[in-house]
Amino acid sequence: MKNGLDHRLLAQRPAPIGIFDSGVGGLTVLREIYRQLPNESVLYFGDTARLPYGSRSPEEILYFVRQILTWMADQGVKMVIMACNTSSALALDLVQGEFPFPVLGLIRPGAQAAALRGRRIGVIATQATVTSRAYTHAIQEINPDCRVWEVGCPLFVPIVEQNQIKDPHAQRTAATYLQPLMAANIDTLVYGCTHYPHLAPVLRPILPAAMQYVDPAISMVAAAAKELDALGLRSSTPAWSTEFYVSGSAPEFKRLAVQWLGHQPAVRQIRLPELVAHPKG
Repeated sequence: MKNGLDHRLLAQRPAPIGIFDSGVGGLTVLREIYRQLPNESVLYFGDTARLPYGSRSPEEILYFVRQILTWMADQGVKMVIMACNTSSALALDLVQGEFPFPVLGLIRPGAQAAALRGRRIGVIATQATVTSRAYTHAIQEINPDCRVWEVGCPLFVPIVEQNQIKDPHAQRTAATYLQPLMAANIDTLVYGCTHYPHLAPVLRPILPAAMQYVDPAISMVAAAAKELDALGLRSSTPAWSTEFYVSGSAPEFKRLAVQWLGHQPAVRQIRLPELVAHPKG
């Protein structure tokens, strides 16, 4: 038995796409895979024991990402999608050539979608993503005429993970975070963390009706589809049921996931492999 499926099931199962996030945020990416790539089997990992990622150092994030990718390689994935903007901003470029499968991130697809939509672009993200300025650099590289404002929203991930979206606290927090973007008169808002689309019912009433919204998950899955086609890896047979794994509490993840998946998934807690040395980046 492996730290995942046993050898017999691994031999029978179509090679899946791996998705990982710090928690339930990556379910927004999973839903897009169900919509755009219905024949693809998926392995989902939530690093719930170590969330939120947004307050972690770049060295920690890089180590976590290498751990997760090492485990996913052992599970026979054919592609990995970093359903985590923080990981995409801080680790993607460093790990893309280290594994025998394509590794895709959110920043570039999200930036391309934003640059096509507006000229005054607001990005809400974790503090680590904002500090990296990854969205600003990517958007302005695509279109130098765009102006970009990035705002760190450290309380948003806990609000989603603790199922507090309907609490008055969530609306007050959102109003505070959005105030500088409204003052900048943005015309486009990028969900710079995969948890944040879950907050749409809180965010949209605060912002102008004409606001355009960019969910990088939509563009990233479209990019993944093109990559699969280019490599001849797209599945033509029906997908297996999604496999869900977490590093923290399986019952807690199941409880949170049901409201976005429409059913309670089977979830296994696993231990990630310890790497030989802690990378220094």
